[in-house]
Amino acid sequence: MSQPILKIRNVESFYGPIMAIRGVSLDVHPGQIVSILGANGAGKTTLMKTVSGVMDPEKGTITFDGHDIQGSEPHKVVQSGIVHVPEGREVFPLLSVDENLSLGAYTRSDKAQIEQDRELVFSYFPILKDRRGQEAGTLSGGQQQMLAIGRGLMAKPRIMLLDEPSLGLSPLLVQEIFGILKRLNDEQNMTMMLVEQNAHAALQLAHHGYVMEVGRIVMDGAADVLMQSEDIRNFYLGVQEEGSRENRRWKRKKTWR
Repeated sequence: MSQPILKIRNVESFYGPIMAIRGVSLDVHPGQIVSILGANGAGKTTLMKTVSGVMDPEKGTITFDGHDIQGSEPHKVVQSGIVHVPEGREVFPLLSVDENLSLGAYTRSDKAQIEQDRELVFSYFPILKDRRGQEAGTLSGGQQQMLAIGRGLMAKPRIMLLDEPSLGLSPLLVQEIFGILKRLNDEQNMTMMLVEQNAHAALQLAHHGYVMEVGRIVMDGAADVLMQSEDIRNFYLGVQEEGSRENRRWKRKKTWR
C-alpha cells in the first residue's frame, strides 16, 4: 500500500479545560475512504475541526503529503488540498447555488478550470444545475447537502473531510448521496475521511474504519471486517446477538480496552 497522504499522530485537542480527543492516531491513504464511527460526544467532529485548522491541537502532529499542518490557518489548510464539508451543511442561504459554488473556489485563480469543475459538479448533481440561480436557503435539505459537497469539490481537494453527510436526510436521499460519494471515489479517485453516525452506510462506503469512544480510537480495521464484528453489529448496526445487554457491554469493554 502507498504511504498515507494524511497521518495523525497522538493528537490531543481541548474545549477549554475539557480534553475532547485523547491521543488519536490514524492514517488515510490516497484514494481511500476512511469512516470514523462513534456516538455523540465521541470526539469525531473535534477531530475533523482539528485537521482542518478550525481548532489547534495541544499535542501531536498532523502530516499532510509529508508536511506538518497542525496549527495552520484554515485557509492555508484548504490551499494545501484539504476541504472540510461541515456538519449541518452550512450553505450561504441568501446566495444562489452558483454563488455558493464560486465561493468554494475562492483560493483559486485558474478561471477556465474553475468553470470546468463547475460543470463536473453539475454532472454529479444535476439538480444543482437546474437550480443554479436559486437561493441556497430555499433548497431542500438533501439539495443543500449536495451543494455543500459540490462547493467543497470546487476547491479541487486532494482529500475531503465530510462530517455527518446523512444528518437529517431520508433513507432514500442518504442512499443517493452516498452513491454519489462512491462514484467520486471510483471515478475521480477522491480521498475521503467521513464522520458518520449511520454506521451501516458508512462502512458499506468505506475501505477502512475507526471507532471513537470518549475521545479515543478504540477499534479499527478494514470496513468489511468491522461490518462482521460482533461489537460493531451490537452497538452500531443494531443487530442483536445472543447474550444479555450487560454481558455484551462487559464484553465490549474487555475487547476494546
